[in-house]
Amino acid sequence: MSRNRPSHDSFELASLVSTEQEEDAGSVSSRSVRSELHSQHLSFDSLPRPSFGGLSAAGSMVFDYGAHLFPLQASADRDGAVPLEKQKRLGVVNGLGLVIGLQIGSGIFSSPSEVNAHAGSPGTALLVWLVAGLLAWTGAASYAELGTAIPLNGGAQAYLHHIFGPLPAFLFAWTAVTILKPGSTAIIAIVFAEYLGRLVFHDENDGDTTENEGEGHFSPAWFNKSVAAGAIVVVTLINVLSTKLGTRTGDIFLFLKIASLLAITFIGIVVAITGNGAGNFSQGWFYGASSSLGDYALALYAGLWAFDGWDNLNYVAAEMKDASRDLPKVIHFAMPTVIVCYIAANYAYYVVLPKSDLTSSSTVALAFGDHVFGRLGAIIFTIAVALSCFGALNAISFTSARLVYVSGKDGFLPTMFGRINKKTETPINALLLQAGLTIGFVLVGEFGSLITFYGIAGYIFYFLTVLGVIVLRIRQPELERPYKTFITTPIMFCCVALFLISRGIFSAPLQALFTALFVIAGIPIYYWRAGGGMHEMPIFGRLFRPRTNTERTTGYIGGELQ
Repeated sequence: MSRNRPSHDSFELASLVSTEQEEDAGSVSSRSVRSELHSQHLSFDSLPRPSFGGLSAAGSMVFDYGAHLFPLQASADRDGAVPLEKQKRLGVVNGLGLVIGLQIGSGIFSSPSEVNAHAGSPGTALLVWLVAGLLAWTGAASYAELGTAIPLNGGAQAYLHHIFGPLPAFLFAWTAVTILKPGSTAIIAIVFAEYLGRLVFHDENDGDTTENEGEGHFSPAWFNKSVAAGAIVVVTLINVLSTKLGTRTGDIFLFLKIASLLAITFIGIVVAITGNGAGNFSQGWFYGASSSLGDYALALYAGLWAFDGWDNLNYVAAEMKDASRDLPKVIHFAMPTVIVCYIAANYAYYVVLPKSDLTSSSTVALAFGDHVFGRLGAIIFTIAVALSCFGALNAISFTSARLVYVSGKDGFLPTMFGRINKKTETPINALLLQAGLTIGFVLVGEFGSLITFYGIAGYIFYFLTVLGVIVLRIRQPELERPYKTFITTPIMFCCVALFLISRGIFSAPLQALFTALFVIAGIPIYYWRAGGGMHEMPIFGRLFRPRTNTERTTGYIGGELQ
């Protein structure tokens, strides 16, 4: 694959195209030139050719920006703010903070009980963690190929639009912006609040308690909701002030998270050497292993939940300094790092804790600290887990706001959410919308059914997006791919995704039906939006641009050209 072609992002292409057309037309206004780009099917080849466009030296086709209206917008918002895609502030360390920062959240400190309960033995549990990590890695590798071939912000939304068209992209945005992202963020915030509550309310009988996600039930509901909402406000403020502050915060918590898991591993090794362990390995690594395939399916599902977040960096791919080089590098460093940390930490859990604690406690890390150091250890690990959750909360807030921002740019949301504040150079409107929706979920507090919704809807879109890798290989084999994974990688992931989707449907048919109805409900909203109905309503008149004839014909929704 040739690397002689200069690296240019979509906004640089737009600027060059607009400049050449203005020079050729002379008296034609810039607005009329840009209006010519309102066609979904306008090929990049039909535009005046920049010197680096079209085919690379190796004969492969560069990503067709002309098929996407949003990437061909001008390089600044109407108020002069620099779009996120032009800022190029994210490096390798920042990327690791976003990927590892979200994966190492609360899952590794709570999911082990589910894995251990269903796997039955230390050896099989560790194998489940390994398999879950490898499967998550296949998804991450597939996204890495898409992220370098289609270097846009928005993750799955950008990929689905390019491969399958605007409707699947809209349905993803509809589902992710309204439920998936704010719902999962709310869960992390509540878990963060519950762990802090343990420092204040350490007696189970101290008043009214709340119950979320099986996490310990020490603190009152009002305390959990208040602290969770406060945490959301804090991380939103951090990301509102500056992109650098948000990424620096992620970098700090990245090292704290890894240090926590290394500390657990080190303690486990010391306990094993001194011979003071719980003796879970004395009868063999696979003693008591489950013989039920269904148990392993449930264990695998719990493990995959702990690894979720591997797609986080793709939401901000266009903001990376060199996405074609750094995105695969981050993915292939982050995934094995998290896998090794998870396996090592679970080994330490098995060395230190009795099997009864491992299979029944939803706060394994806290039980670990209490068993080794007593009450002081429990406090230390409570703080460590709370900080880990806060770091994950910052990471998901940073990237989720980018999805809202891109949805506003693409016209899926009011255009105000696709704008950048000139002073802070951050998507303040997108961040505020995301924070408001998340706080709403915190106040409602019904997260039990949300997990099933997330599992089914989330993996449906994971499946479609990774399937797009295969479709794109067939449809556009000449498309330049700075990183190309093995074809077996997306195939393996798609098979696992179908398995997880079917498992969720059979285990919770009513919730699966609700999930399907919610996603399908986005279809009339899409056609209402694409048909131009909203702009005729006075309340929406300034927020939504009228659809052009081309957009009505093609069904494409594009953001307003600034």
